[in-house]
Amino acid sequence: MTSLTQTKSTYYPTLDAVRQAAETLKSVAARTPLMQNIHYSRQFDANIMLKREDLQQIRSYKIRGAYNKISSLSEEDRKKGIVCASAGNHAQGVAYACAKLNIKGTIYMPSPTPKQKIEQVKMFGEDLVNIILTGDNFDDASKAAQAECKLLGKIFVHPFDDEKIIEGQATVGLEILEQTEDPIDYVFVPVGGGGLASGLSTVFHLLSPETKVIGVEPEGAPSMRTSIMAKANTKLSMIEKFVDGAAVQRVGDRNFAICSEYLSEMVTVPEGKICQTILDLYNKDAIVVEPAGALTLSVLDMYAEEIKGKNVVCVISGSNNDITRTAEIKERALLYQGLKHYFIIRFPQRAGALKEFVAEIMGPDDDITFFQYSKKTNREDGPAVVGIELKAQDDLKPLIRRMKNRNFFGEYLNDKPNLFEFLI
Repeated sequence: MTSLTQTKSTYYPTLDAVRQAAETLKSVAARTPLMQNIHYSRQFDANIMLKREDLQQIRSYKIRGAYNKISSLSEEDRKKGIVCASAGNHAQGVAYACAKLNIKGTIYMPSPTPKQKIEQVKMFGEDLVNIILTGDNFDDASKAAQAECKLLGKIFVHPFDDEKIIEGQATVGLEILEQTEDPIDYVFVPVGGGGLASGLSTVFHLLSPETKVIGVEPEGAPSMRTSIMAKANTKLSMIEKFVDGAAVQRVGDRNFAICSEYLSEMVTVPEGKICQTILDLYNKDAIVVEPAGALTLSVLDMYAEEIKGKNVVCVISGSNNDITRTAEIKERALLYQGLKHYFIIRFPQRAGALKEFVAEIMGPDDDITFFQYSKKTNREDGPAVVGIELKAQDDLKPLIRRMKNRNFFGEYLNDKPNLFEFLI
């Protein structure tokens, strides 16, 4: 946990601006429920409430900022059309807003964007949106989008570093305070570029200053936390992009300044833990969330003692989760829990070696989930990459000991990321 420094901003959302945004959004964005979650409330002996932004029409809060921004444009700017860059929820919010407001939009998306996301943008934007696939990542797409704006004089709709975007996202905070009469002790909010966090934290600063607003971002993309610690908005050279809805190399300047001042704390959570939360939400509560949507619940155990007996709100930011990622999510969760392990196993080149390994080295509850072997000639043994799922973390050391005693052990791969990624 990191205490925040004070950094003055030249822009703060006003309550009047946020309330005006709420009026603008009345016929477009759903007033999503604030629901008590029985499972988490019992686990942490607290009143845990979920702000269900995953239930928006586009399945994320991004419609709030996108519509508020685009609806504020002059007639002249509307006629020119708007441009944005996004690989996910912002693109869907912009597309939906374009269809509602009858404005032409061009959306730049990275070439590797999953087909499912592209189809969603097409569906929401109908015939008013033109999708251009370009570059290998968001930065490439963003440069191309801004180049078009500069050339044709169009308006670039930024995903987070924009006053109208921030004011639109701030309506999430306004709704939370209107939906409960009880004082809120803690709010946990996901942080990517900082649009939602800066807007929500401003509202709580003005209307409920005793509430602790805690920002949460993925461990592999700690842009806001790094910037706050450095006391300057800092671009990360590399990030882990798994939590795609909250993985940016550099947060917005406006967002950084506001979050530095109004967030109580800024914390990170490992991607594997996020994956376990996704699985738990689905299995125990039948709630489907994307990785960014699981951030706030994933960090609760870090605050278990502090939140006991308190009123706590976790913002569930979105549910645009591609079903093809399920296997990867399960894998990451098992690796984080210490239940999935990969080895290079040296099998003697004789009949019965594999049978001996299964019968005498593996434990009764161990399971081989990955096996890749290529027989070599004129060799005493042949290497195989083997993935083993354990019932308990404590089973690992006895397993390795048995491998070594029987001369099967070659190498443990989990703690060798470069080799691991190459082989698995």
